[in-house]
Amino acid sequence: MSQLLHLEEPTPARKPAPQWDAFLTMGFRPLYLLGCLWAALSVALWVFAPQWLTGRLGGVLWHAHEMLWAFVATIAVGFLLTAAGNWTGRNPLDGKPLAALCGLWGLARLGLLVPGTSAFVLGVVCELLFFAGAALAIGRVIYAARSRRNYGLPILLLGLGLADALFLWSTWQGDYALLMQRFYAGLLCMAVIALLIARRVIPFFAMRAVAGLQIPMLAGSGSWQLGASCVAIACLLAGWMPGVAAGLGLAGLLTLLQVVAWQPWAVRKVPLLWILYLGHAALGLGLLVAAAQAVGLVVRLAWPVHVIGVAGFSVLIIGMVTRTALGHLGRPLRTDASMLTAYGLVIAAAALRLLALWPSGFSLALLHASALVWVLGFGLYLWRFVPMLIRPRVDHPGPGAMRIRRA
Repeated sequence: MSQLLHLEEPTPARKPAPQWDAFLTMGFRPLYLLGCLWAALSVALWVFAPQWLTGRLGGVLWHAHEMLWAFVATIAVGFLLTAAGNWTGRNPLDGKPLAALCGLWGLARLGLLVPGTSAFVLGVVCELLFFAGAALAIGRVIYAARSRRNYGLPILLLGLGLADALFLWSTWQGDYALLMQRFYAGLLCMAVIALLIARRVIPFFAMRAVAGLQIPMLAGSGSWQLGASCVAIACLLAGWMPGVAAGLGLAGLLTLLQVVAWQPWAVRKVPLLWILYLGHAALGLGLLVAAAQAVGLVVRLAWPVHVIGVAGFSVLIIGMVTRTALGHLGRPLRTDASMLTAYGLVIAAAALRLLALWPSGFSLALLHASALVWVLGFGLYLWRFVPMLIRPRVDHPGPGAMRIRRA
């Protein structure tokens, strides 16, 4: 009887050990980690230790470049390398080639940070090779699979890399006016990519998460949105500001109408969704602010840049790197307290940064507060997700288990 009553506690399942092969299985793993890590470190450097920014870019130019091309664009590349695999059934990049791409990214960050002409040239070359390599990898699987609806993605990535090259060349020449135009062109090119990604994935995520929810994909308005954005970029490069305002105004209005059509009230209880809705809406608002700036209604370029970049891109990113990482890692699609706190911190950072743009005696304090909660927000994301990103999927055996085949 005593033996029958002897019960053993079940042995808890052991967490898989970190594996290098697992880490390099798909593009989102290393690039989400690197992008979010750099988001936190670069803002901390810019706000709290600007005296260390002694490279060829330096100061505000370094900050602007690193936020757009080293943070936002890096997350976009990580997403597209992963999504292209789902869209085509072929993994664009993994293993050593993916490690090499990340190595280029790291050398670019180092070269653009440290002083010296040689370091700057190294950084520029590695940066451009990073974008070219990513576009080539994505284009290779998309064109091989004849995924016609995605034919434009590699071209958009190349356009983002070209805007980066033009920005860096203007830095070399010391032409500040031309430099800001090219930065703005890169910002708008990134906005086109973000709009394209968000319009495709947000309705899909929403209908999967909310039972009975049926919302339109809005392919028609998406085409107009894409066309208007590209017209705005072309007009900006040509110097015709009325065309810039018209294109951005139409794209921004369509973006806000999309959010309304996606029934935001239906997702109010699903944090993985409402954070994406909020970021998409902020991006649309940012495009409208940019349209107003193009015709002189908003004086400072900093307003559209920060509404698009901090309120739009960053809020979308903290939602996207959470939702897509959970899905591709085989984890339950639900948030915990740390994720919700990260969402709140990034939203607070965006609000404080916009408040800091208003001239007042509190502007510097608001900037410092924004930077602090920004670092905490992305630091919290890394604390929660790095242990997942460096381990195999929990629902698949083996470090490299995937549903898609290598190209």
